Amino acid sequence: MTPLLFSFATFFSTTFGGMLALWLREKLRYVMGFTAGVLIALVAFDLLPEIFHQAQSTNLDPIIPMVALLAGYLGFYTVEKLALIHHGAQNGEGAATTHPTVGVLSALALTGHSFLDGVGIGLGFQVSAATGIAVAIAVIGHDMSDGLNTVTLMLVNRNTSRRALALLAMDAIAPVLGTLSTFLFSVQGVALPLYLGFFAGFLLYIGASDILPAAHGKQSSVGTVALTALGAMFAFAVTRLAA
Repeated sequence: MTPLLFSFATFFSTTFGGMLALWLREKLRYVMGFTAGVLIALVAFDLLPEIFHQAQSTNLDPIIPMVALLAGYLGFYTVEKLALIHHGAQNGEGAATTHPTVGVLSALALTGHSFLDGVGIGLGFQVSAATGIAVAIAVIGHDMSDGLNTVTLMLVNRNTSRRALALLAMDAIAPVLGTLSTFLFSVQGVALPLYLGFFAGFLLYIGASDILPAAHGKQSSVGTVALTALGAMFAFAVTRLAA
C-alpha cells in the first residue's frame, strides 16, 4: 500500500500545478516560458542520466535508447504536423499554427509520461523501500510541472478551460493507475531504457519545439527568458535533491 499512498500525493501535486496555470492564464506566455525550461531540463538532468545508467546496467548499447529518443521526437513531430496540415486544408491558406487537436495530443503525451511515472514509483518499491521513496519524491516534485504543462498546452492550442480541466484530471490520475499496474507485472532488462528514451523524445519536442517558440514569440521579453532559465534551475534542483 505504501507505493499507492505516494502515488496519491502525485495526484494532488499535478492538480495544483494545473490549477496554477488556469489562474495565470492572462499571463500564459510567462507560464509557458517557465514550463519550457522545466521540460527541457528534466530531459537533460533526469531522463538522459537515467537512460545511460540503465543502458550500462543492462549492457545495452546507448545508441539504442537514443534511437528510441529520436523516434519519440520525430513521432510527435509527424503527428503534430499532419494534424496541422489537415487543419490547414480544411480552413485554407494562412490557417493558425495552433489547433485544439495538437493541444490534446500534447497533453495525452504528458499523461502517458505521468502514467509511466507511476509505474516508476511502483517498480522502485519492488527494488526497495528506499529506492521507491526516492523515485516518489522526484515524481511528486516534478508532477506539479506536469499539471502546469498539461493545462498550458491545452490553452495555448485554443482549447476551452473545460477541456483543459478534463485532460488535467486524466494527467492527475495517471500516476495512480501506473502504480496500481505494477502490482500485476515487473519490468526488467532493456525495456526500461527504451521507454525512457522514447518519452524523452516526446518531452524534448514538446518543450523545445512547441512551448518554447510559443513563449518567446512576438511578445518575448527579458522576464520570459528569465522564467525559462528559472524553470530549468527548478528542474535541476528537484532532480538533484531526489538523487
